[in-house]
This record gives sequence, C-alpha cells and structure tokens, in this order.
Amino acid sequence: MFGLFESQEKKMRENAANWLEVADKVYHFRRDVLTAAQVGELQSQIAGLQSLLKARAEAEKLKLAIESLEDVLRRTGGAIYPKSALVENVEFFLVAAIVILGIRTYFVQPFKIPTNSMWPTYNGMTPEVFAKPADEPAAVTEAVRMVAFGAWPHRLDAPASGEILIPVGMAEGPGTVHYRLVAGRSWLVIPTQLREYTLLVDEQPVKVRVPLDFDFDWVVSTAFFPSGSMHSSQGFLATVESRIESGQFETRIIGGQRLRCLRTGRHVRAGERVLGFDEMTGDQLFVDRFSYNFVRPTVGSGFVFRTGNIPDIARSYGDQYYIKRLVGGPGDTLQIKEPVLWRNGQPVTGAEAFDKNGRRVDRYRGYFNGSRSNGAQFLLNPEEKLTVPPRAYFAMGDNSGNSADGRYWGFVPGKDVIGRPVFVYFPFTRHWGPAR
Repeated sequence: MFGLFESQEKKMRENAANWLEVADKVYHFRRDVLTAAQVGELQSQIAGLQSLLKARAEAEKLKLAIESLEDVLRRTGGAIYPKSALVENVEFFLVAAIVILGIRTYFVQPFKIPTNSMWPTYNGMTPEVFAKPADEPAAVTEAVRMVAFGAWPHRLDAPASGEILIPVGMAEGPGTVHYRLVAGRSWLVIPTQLREYTLLVDEQPVKVRVPLDFDFDWVVSTAFFPSGSMHSSQGFLATVESRIESGQFETRIIGGQRLRCLRTGRHVRAGERVLGFDEMTGDQLFVDRFSYNFVRPTVGSGFVFRTGNIPDIARSYGDQYYIKRLVGGPGDTLQIKEPVLWRNGQPVTGAEAFDKNGRRVDRYRGYFNGSRSNGAQFLLNPEEKLTVPPRAYFAMGDNSGNSADGRYWGFVPGKDVIGRPVFVYFPFTRHWGPAR
C-alpha cells in the first residue's frame, strides 16, 4: 500500500513539472501582450507550485495547485494553451517530418533500383512472363502478388486472327521493339512518361504501356524467342540480327514509320491471349549515408553516388542517384579479360558477385569489355588497362553485359559518393534482408 501512495505522488510530481513547463512557455512567449495583473497572477501560481514541489508536498496539495495554475493558463495562454486538436496534430506531423528528413539526409535514405544493371544481385524492374493463360495468377493471388511483390499485371488479347508480328527498329536503338513515348500516370496518380509498345496481329495493333526503365525486350525475348536467348535486350538484339539476316521479317508502316516486323511463327485467334506478363517492381532498399563520412569505400561494396558531376550522365539525365558495385579506388589498375575483371594484376576480390561473374555461375554472366559502337570509352579490349585517378572511384554493374557504367562515362568523383546499401525492405522476395 505504501508503494502505491509513493507511486501516485511520483506521478503527480511529474504532472506538476509538465504544467510548470507549459506555464514557463506561456510566460516567456506572452508576457509582453499580457496585462501586469495577469503576469503577476501567472508568476504567483508558478511560484506556488514550484514551492510545493520543492517541499515534496503530498499529491492532493499538488493537484489543487495544478488546477489553480491551469485556470490562469486558460485565461492567459492564447494559442499556446489550451491547444486545439488541429494544432497538436500539425505540430506532431511537422516534428515527424523534420525528424524523417534529418534521418534521410544524414543517416539512412530509401532507394529504388531502377534498372537491371546490378541483376541478379539486385533486381530492377523485371518481367515474369506466362506461357499460357492457365499459368497466370488468379484474381486473389494477383492482388496478393501486387501487395507483396509489387507485381503489376499486363494481359494482351488478339483483336483479330493471324500471326503475331514484332515491330523493331527505332532511332533510339535499331535492335529494340518499336515504342513511342506517351504521357501517363504512376500508381494511377503521379504524372509521368511511359513507353507504349505495339505488336501486330493481322495488321491490327496490340498496345501495352510500361515505365521507361522497364525492359520490354526481355518480355518479348522470353515469350516469343526463348531458344538460346539471354535475359534483357542483349539477347533480343542477337535474335533481331539473326532473323533479319535469314529474312524472317515483314515490312509495315506504323505511325508513319516504315519498320521491320519480326515473324514469330505464332498464330492466334481473335480474343486469344497474345501476351501475358507481370511487371515486377525493382528492389527497394535503405542506403547508409553515414559511414562514408568516416571511412573510405571498399572495393566490392555496393556503391551509391550522385551523377551531377559526371558529364556523360549529367548532360542527358541530370543529377540522379545511381547504384553500382565499387571495383576500383584511387591508384588501382583495372583490366577485363572476359569473363574476369582484374585489379592490380590479379582477379578482383571482395564480393561474392566478383567470384560468380568470373565463373559465370548462378545467373551471373561475367564481365565484358566495353563496345565502342555502343558508346563505351574505357576497357574496350583485354589488353587495355585503366588506372583510377586520385580522389576518384570506378564503378561497374554486376550485370556487365547490360550496364551503362564506368566503361561508358568514366570515374565517380569522391565528393559525390553517397553511401552503401544496407537492407532490402521491399518487395518480399528472396532479396529481402541485408543487402549484398
């Protein structure tokens, strides 16, 4: 029983201290707008409650003194006391926003993998292609997949009967599926640009819209040309070249452009499925922005940096955040002898991805020399060696064959290093958990 009384008195003393804090705030913020009588009354009540606290008065006396102080505060507090629920909520969310911005700026920042340059270590947006409608998820499963995996379904049906044709060849890339840029919305709300792709069935268009970073060539390659094709547009480019050489194409006018259309050999009837796939969101992770203020990045670590001071990126895309793997620091000499990346005269070490790429196992396809025809400037052949200058770093994607990385735009200035990935928080796939 004695402990109960002691606990009640302790709580009342804490309550009294909180009221004194409010009263002190009112006094300092509003004494210049209060009358002398109000200031005197407020000071008297504050002093009385402070005196009782100092004397360790019993709970009942403290309660009476608090009630007297509150009566004065109601008459003198203005906007400070009493507070409306709206004001309290606004203050709460304002403070929360400040805390979140501070954490994001100085400690941990969320980041979404946009492309597949780091595949299979991290996924950018990837497709899951279904061979036939029976393989597609049911409506309930589809909803679960959307929540858990960020899977966005696309189902394309034939407007007529005939062979499916794939239009290819644009100024942006002669080995890609034909597309045009259109206005759209992300998550049905946010204005954005999308790519609109067009397939043909008996001269009738079948259209689908996807985000700019989504690799639709990967979808087409998997769905219509799976034999011997590789993931992503590189495999599709090889398919395009071989089919054009063998004459397996037709010419069509689409949107005023004369385009070659690959013959797929697949015929459908009106209403049948032309293509079914899910657009899977890229890995979303937290980036540690704190550590690199005190320690240098190590070769092999994931590597997030800004692009504003890399001219070949900034000219086209401005100042963005990129993620690659750090493969060389100041003074390191690099060389690619496919499929192995060499650093300072030895196969590079420091990451599991280095080893797997070198052995071409577990979906890692190895490191490739850059191709000048595709815009590469460095490490163009097995004999070329590249030394990283002081206060700079060299970064490459784990998916070297489909990565615009340091081979194309050079070095990352040390001042633009942001941090390292630490945890994949979405989607809930096998990548979920500590970053690799």
